[in-house]
Amino acid sequence: MDAVRLIGVNRRALAARTDAPGIMTESWQAQALAQAMGSRLAVTGPPELRGEALGLSEIGGRGCGALVIPALGIEGIRAARLTEISDARGALVELGALLADVGIALVGIAYSADEEGTYWQCMEAIDAADECRDRVLEMLRRLVVRDQALPEPDSTAGAT
Repeated sequence: MDAVRLIGVNRRALAARTDAPGIMTESWQAQALAQAMGSRLAVTGPPELRGEALGLSEIGGRGCGALVIPALGIEGIRAARLTEISDARGALVELGALLADVGIALVGIAYSADEEGTYWQCMEAIDAADECRDRVLEMLRRLVVRDQALPEPDSTAGAT
């Protein structure tokens, strides 16, 4: 499944959840997707993004590790369905929005947490989502710099 479509599925699932365990599970799913996208971009993405993409993958993994969720099994992990990133820029914009949604949702859970463990899980996951989003924004910035450095196509080429 293409990254943009998968991110949309994740955003809708996160928005539909109102319970703390559900929100934490969807937040984990988003972190796993950030990890998967980072790995894919590090290997196959534009060269300008590879270092930041590797960092995104690492931080996404840390975000997954921060949240204790029920075992999902491979079929339950949405990130495992990632097959392509056909539009890196569009996927990064959407991933940034998803990570912002995750941070907001987790703040609500942390604020209302009855257990200290849940609070700290959320705080660590919020930190990871923010760091992931910082990497995403840096990758978007690098794409802009790359695009500005490219020569503009000559509109008179081929005209006779």
